[in-house]
Amino acid sequence: MTAILRRSAPGAILGEGPLWSKRDQCVYWVDILSHNLHAYYLSGESKTWHFPEPIGWVIEREKGGFIAGLMSGFAEVTLDPLTIKHIATPYPHEPENRLNDAKADDLGRIWAGSMHKPIEKISGAFYRLNTDLSWQEVDGPYKIANGPTFSADHARVYHTDTGKSEIYVFDVIDGELANKTLWLTFPEDWGGPDGMTTDAQGGIWIAHWGPGRVTRFNPDATVDFSIDLPAKQITSLCFAGDNLNRVFVTSAAENLPEDREGGTLFEIPAPLLRGHTGLEPQKFGG
Repeated sequence: MTAILRRSAPGAILGEGPLWSKRDQCVYWVDILSHNLHAYYLSGESKTWHFPEPIGWVIEREKGGFIAGLMSGFAEVTLDPLTIKHIATPYPHEPENRLNDAKADDLGRIWAGSMHKPIEKISGAFYRLNTDLSWQEVDGPYKIANGPTFSADHARVYHTDTGKSEIYVFDVIDGELANKTLWLTFPEDWGGPDGMTTDAQGGIWIAHWGPGRVTRFNPDATVDFSIDLPAKQITSLCFAGDNLNRVFVTSAAENLPEDREGGTLFEIPAPLLRGHTGLEPQKFGG
């Protein structure tokens, strides 16, 4: 029987943001509250970089290096040696907010959500970072902005408010958002919808915070199938590998010390994916 694989030790407080890098042959992922960026190389090696503040995600740049989502906002980042250059704080009026989750689109732009770090206010929003390093707020407010993920043809983008258990879908028309629609509401026993990714066959994969699983949904929001994980607080996932037929899943140990596998980076091997494969992640074009 094919088993879930463990690719890190448990204990990441808030593991998040997995990103497949074909260039570096690794999965990058973060522990937001420990301020760490991790890399799991397909060779089996691992590496960690410590940041001076919470880090929600990294996205590769076409010209090399990364854009990172930090508590202070968007930043240019290089590794080895670690360098950080601030770009912009999209919420100067909300100093307790932080960036939480993001994806790049087929035009090379980054779409990112934010949230109140203590989760005491509904002060988050959805932003777009353009290739000239300007930015716009495109939707809000959100309690816990999560996702996002694009349809395979980039004609739609899905975005989540975990705090409301709601997932929305927008049309993307001439690069702009339109026609916001409530796509799916998670019932209480599903936990909270967290990070998402899209497969090449059009399915939407969503991490469940609470009941410890990921689910593949059809484009009409019906359930296709679910895969149980050994940790309860599952946060996000990405397809990886040269054939994009492996799925890496992040989890969190936050506020759940009895969950012995919380905070582990897991791998769901190809046989459990029922033939589904991923899409190569887009890079930031600026």
